[in-house]
Amino acid sequence: MATVSDLTKGSYIRYNGEVVQVEELQHRTPGNLRAFYQLKMRNVRNGKIVENRFRPGDAVDQLRVETKEYNYLYQDGESLVCMDNQTFDQIYLDKVLLGDSVNYIKEGVTLLIAFENGTQPITAEAPAHVVVNVTYTEPGIQGDTATRTLKAATIDTGAEIRVPLFVNTGDNIKIKTATGEYVERVK
Repeated sequence: MATVSDLTKGSYIRYNGEVVQVEELQHRTPGNLRAFYQLKMRNVRNGKIVENRFRPGDAVDQLRVETKEYNYLYQDGESLVCMDNQTFDQIYLDKVLLGDSVNYIKEGVTLLIAFENGTQPITAEAPAHVVVNVTYTEPGIQGDTATRTLKAATIDTGAEIRVPLFVNTGDNIKIKTATGEYVERVK
């Protein structure tokens, strides 16, 4: 068991039976009162923020977390099949761990997956940006690029996003995986 003073930002601990990641850690000594640690923690399953105060000697269950790069192969029901880039072992990853970014990633993308004790995946992170192909959108009008007006477009993953008016069907574009927001057109 570790103490609260051993924790750093980004550490994983088990708090109230849930796996949480430390977002913010502050050591406070108010006036002539006893010192305490103020922790802001994010639940890795549902993303909820929890705040709590700890005394400096309090014991916490710090988890040993190992991160590896995995290649996303294909989707199988509510899971994604991913392959380890070094050992070629395949794992099934819940879509829930990726959140909304699962709608914008394609096969062949490298994911960063964190494992608790080397066996169970607890978090997964997609790359910040991906390049996708626009499969359908209304045709753009020449000279209509001065305004920041957006139109609907369907990309090759099947998701629908908003793009500027000058983007046409067949264009390759870069989008943010966290929000599906258009970044730029790619040649």
